[in-house]
Amino acid sequence: MESFFGHMKDELDYLDCISFNELVELVSDYIYDYNCHRYQWTLKKMTPNEYRSHLLSV
Repeated sequence: MESFFGHMKDELDYLDCISFNELVELVSDYIYDYNCHRYQWTLKKMTPNEYRSHLLSV
């Protein structure tokens, strides 16, 4: 969790958000990309969603 939030704070340009809804959309998009498109070395080079599916199929 701490690693995720550290990466999110480094990678998002949240200071440019004008409204709260814009910030919510920015964070939601980041979480979607993180879970579906970002490969993790600690998860056998899979995305978190792929790794979860892999564990459930075993």
